[in-house]
Amino acid sequence: MNEHELYLIGDAARRSGLSVSAVRFYADTGLVAPTHLNGAGRRMYDIDAIARLELVRTLRELDTELHEIRRLLDGGTTLHELLTTHLRIVEDQARTLSARRAVLRALISQGATTAQADLMHKLVSMTDEEREEVIDEFWNDVGRDLDVPASFVDRLRAMRPVLPADPTPAQLEAWIELADLVRKPAFRASVRAYLEDTYTAPETRAITTEPFQDFMHGRGAAVMEDLLAAHRAGQSPRSPWAQEAVTRFLEAATALSDTPLTPEVRDRLASAYEQVPDILRQVAAEDAASAGPVYDTTHGRYVSLVAVINGTTAEEVHDSLPYAWIADAMRSGETLHP
Repeated sequence: MNEHELYLIGDAARRSGLSVSAVRFYADTGLVAPTHLNGAGRRMYDIDAIARLELVRTLRELDTELHEIRRLLDGGTTLHELLTTHLRIVEDQARTLSARRAVLRALISQGATTAQADLMHKLVSMTDEEREEVIDEFWNDVGRDLDVPASFVDRLRAMRPVLPADPTPAQLEAWIELADLVRKPAFRASVRAYLEDTYTAPETRAITTEPFQDFMHGRGAAVMEDLLAAHRAGQSPRSPWAQEAVTRFLEAATALSDTPLTPEVRDRLASAYEQVPDILRQVAAEDAASAGPVYDTTHGRYVSLVAVINGTTAEEVHDSLPYAWIADAMRSGETLHP
């Protein structure tokens, strides 16, 4: 283009990517006036005017309102300010569309009714405070008069969903399912029944005590991670690294019951660890055949949905732990064969 050359409206339209009628409309509304009228009264545009028309076309394709474009062209705002404002609008629209998509997917998969559709819309529209209240109500109900220490219930309720400001469709769908579940009396009752069955028996009650929970989620977890790091690094279970970590783990574990860490205790704990995979398989088989509440459909479902919502991984799958390697590390040197 020649910066001094003038172009008829048809050429200006073609060069700017607009229709002739659109160029004429923007001229009539005073948005982009022609540079000159020739002797025949025909509108002529120079390259600056055509550039303005191109900008108008781009902004209109982004659904920018005409009054916003006018403010920009009149100097009432900068292009950066206009684009920043419009980006915020588009991001809000994207979040709204993402929420709607999540609701529609949930409705389709569940074959939901009109009442359920209304409920799901309300669930994705909740504020952070409202979501917190829903989870608090759930745990208040589940934990009421549960025959376990209050500190144990507090640890369970500490794992709660935090929906990010810009959630993915999967996070929204998980929140819809979780919020719907925790509001249902039947789900609350099944979680409560599972916790009662699992943690109020004499042989498992010790797990709920504060010292044991502090060990599991504090020092014990940290030391176990050191031990697993040695395994991931390809270390022998008898290597100094593995032995230092496993000894610290066993010392902390036996301190819970004031039991001295003797070679006999190490061997007994190692044997118990070797049996864990078989025990887990037996539990899984019993759960599959059970008509009562089981982990995967009760507290486990809550945990897995919270993990999706928070964008984290659920608790490590027990079957993936190197039990045989850990058991070998636990054994006393006296029981090892050359």
